[in-house]
Amino acid sequence: MTSALELQDAASVDPFTAVESLRAALDRAGIVFPSLAVDPQGTPRVRLVELGRVRPDVAMRLADALQRGQAA
Repeated sequence: MTSALELQDAASVDPFTAVESLRAALDRAGIVFPSLAVDPQGTPRVRLVELGRVRPDVAMRLADALQRGQAA
């Protein structure tokens, strides 16, 4: 099965849309990245998303959610 991400190349992905999509997915998993944002110092050519830092328990919840997703 081809995911939506695989259908888009990196240059065509709007970083603000990516941040909101990731924020929504994390929210559904009960995970909050307080510093999640578009990198304000990124260049137009290299647009980056800043994930920020999280507490260890949040990192463990993220790892668990990813592992459960891979197992599905």
